Amino acid sequence: MLSHKLLIFTIFISYLSFAQPSGGQGVTQKDIQLNTITTAMPFLGINPDSRSGAMGDAGTALSANSSSVMWNTAMLNFSEDKSEIGISYTPWLRQLTNDMHLSYLSGYAKVGDRHVVGGALRYFSLGEITFTDANNNYIRDFKPSEFELTLAYAFRLAEKHSIGINGKFAYSNLTGGLVTPGAETKAAIAGIADISYAFRTEDINWFKVNGVYSFGLTIVNIGNKVSYTETADRNFLPTTLKIGNAYTAKIDKYNKLTVSVDVSKMLVPTPAVYEKINGENTLISGKSSNVGVIVGMIQSFYDAPGTVIRDSNGDPVQNSDGTYQVKKGSRLAEELREIMVGSGLEYWYNDIFALRGGYFYENISKGGRQFFTVGVGFKYNIFSFDFSYLAALKRNNPLANTMRFTLRFTLGDKLNNSKVKPE
Repeated sequence: MLSHKLLIFTIFISYLSFAQPSGGQGVTQKDIQLNTITTAMPFLGINPDSRSGAMGDAGTALSANSSSVMWNTAMLNFSEDKSEIGISYTPWLRQLTNDMHLSYLSGYAKVGDRHVVGGALRYFSLGEITFTDANNNYIRDFKPSEFELTLAYAFRLAEKHSIGINGKFAYSNLTGGLVTPGAETKAAIAGIADISYAFRTEDINWFKVNGVYSFGLTIVNIGNKVSYTETADRNFLPTTLKIGNAYTAKIDKYNKLTVSVDVSKMLVPTPAVYEKINGENTLISGKSSNVGVIVGMIQSFYDAPGTVIRDSNGDPVQNSDGTYQVKKGSRLAEELREIMVGSGLEYWYNDIFALRGGYFYENISKGGRQFFTVGVGFKYNIFSFDFSYLAALKRNNPLANTMRFTLRFTLGDKLNNSKVKPE
């Protein structure tokens, strides 16, 4: 059965990711070889949604709501509501500052049996920054900010299959045109696309319990490289592949339980290993990131540099053909370490009250975001409210104690999604 195969595939990929060494006895920092992937406009990858935020950021295959515009637009065709509007607010990095926040407004409306249109506005405020010169003399104050505008469309291919596409415009103004030595800064502008696919079936009876299975696949933030000056190299956006599974068990008339698992990987080139040899900056292992967006997405699946073998002096060991030796299997191991896993549980009582919990894992060599999440949800008539809280596993983690708040309003009557009328 297709649903079984998709679920088993995701669990297998999750296992490979967790199985990679992440520190501990016998594993040194040299073995870990920190090699974090960085991008421009990282705010595009921040999850503002409280529901999925309480489930370990596992939202690619969750049942549809207004936040699906961000997670998986294709899932909107399976919504039980004709339309919905949602607004989310997240105080950001409160361990470091008290004036950063992320706001997100989204909504959708069904048009006939096969079409959904939607949109969203994401706004990220970085608080107030005071610019000074090299001698620490005051220049001016500035409030950097970024925003993203999204237009979404989903088309239902068949009863259980749907596709979606988003067109987005992103603007990032971090310096306000400040002139620095040798360069004048500017705002970064990007045109972006998301593509998505969703599969959903209610023909599930596992362990003698009726249920609903959903599968989602998305590639988000496909867009042009950007720069904040005319002279600096342009940087990739946080393009990301996400694969999600969700299963909802309808235990009885009043109780249902959902388990959701997401695996994701950034489709951005991994930083190569360079070293000064004979006065020249030489590529030791990996591949150059000076490539186009599409080539970079493809390259991201096989460009991990792995662990370079060095001699007793710490110099890289060279082969007879001029290349440098890399530890066998370390390239594949590093590619697997780039896989992130989010998992969560959601319990609903009578479609009124929800309890949620989850866990997110990112390997320590690729950023080390590892945290538990919890949250609650309430629904009454056309109103629903979700809250989530993030508990970091490491002390002094800037993400610790992150809270998200989401308020939704459903409009129109409930719909029957069991059948699709032919066009």
